[in-house]
Amino acid sequence: MVTAGALDVAVELHGPEGGQAVVLLHGFPDDVRAWDGVARPLAEHGFRVVVPYLRGYGPTRYRDAATPRSGQQAALGVDLLALMDALGIGRALLAGYDWGGRAACIVAALWPDRVHGLVSANGYNIQDIAGSARPAPPEQEARYWYQWYLHTDRGVAALEQDRRAFCRLLWRMWSPSWHFTEAEFAATAAAWDNPDFVATVVQSYRHRHRAAPGDPALQGIEDRLAARPPITVPAVVLHGAEDGVDPPANTEGCARWFTGPFRRDVVPGAGHFLPREGPQPWIAYLRSLAAR
Repeated sequence: MVTAGALDVAVELHGPEGGQAVVLLHGFPDDVRAWDGVARPLAEHGFRVVVPYLRGYGPTRYRDAATPRSGQQAALGVDLLALMDALGIGRALLAGYDWGGRAACIVAALWPDRVHGLVSANGYNIQDIAGSARPAPPEQEARYWYQWYLHTDRGVAALEQDRRAFCRLLWRMWSPSWHFTEAEFAATAAAWDNPDFVATVVQSYRHRHRAAPGDPALQGIEDRLAARPPITVPAVVLHGAEDGVDPPANTEGCARWFTGPFRRDVVPGAGHFLPREGPQPWIAYLRSLAAR
């Protein structure tokens, strides 16, 4: 457990303390087990690997009952920066997908001096909240059904009453070719029993569509993100070819947000839960970025 900013963060650590730091960040609905196929091989190559549970997941806890249970993008970025400070990490490689990819992109964009390189699934993950009222094509709106559902009391009740059924459906829909085991699902599902999971998730999906207020303490960060800052550090974007919620076509033009050395790679046979389904590209690209 690491006290970092607003949180007591549960962190799994691998590899030598003096190795080059790599922070691996999970998404929704997932947990640190997403990185099991990546963390250990990196540690064997001498990296100091840090794998935290995000706010609202697993043993991670808010330190103050008065802190808003916010999953907004600024909170995720600030959490990552605070964790790096608490662990004495001046500069790190960052890798993440979904919520974790958003945190990694935010730190890379706003504090580039702290980032040696970035591997982000699904592109430039900083949200355009000001533009969120613009509708997407109907096919994409349908993929976001869960976000609209969580705007209703009925959807919140569904997530609260049976988190496992709700999230199991997302696993199946978002990674249609991934045949996970019951043991694999159960090992991660325990992380959703966090008492703040539902509140944090609901606020995240409402805030990004301007349907819930953010944490006032984070407004300055949100204002900076509203400018859609470019990512200047060396970066790789990975995308699962069979991603059921964010298909590869959604990131075909993402290179315009990356002004440093950049590469985009579509991983065949993989869906949304890319570190689980295709760990090798993460390992290869992180090692390549470390050598720059």
